[in-house]
Amino acid sequence: MAVYDNTRTQYQAGGVASRISNMLASVIGAAATWNDARVTRNALSRLSDRELEDIGLSRGDIDFVVVKR
Repeated sequence: MAVYDNTRTQYQAGGVASRISNMLASVIGAAATWNDARVTRNALSRLSDRELEDIGLSRGDIDFVVVKR
């Protein structure tokens, strides 16, 4: 008599899909975060020193503000 022992559930395939989905979401989130930082850095860099002073920043603060977000 042959015995077939299957300990793998059907839900494990969903686990792989879930991990791939999470990884893709993580990559997309990282790209969005990078783009937000890039846009913010460019916008602040275009401001004059007077405009930066009005919002309480100096040129040296731009990278700190972008990284802090």
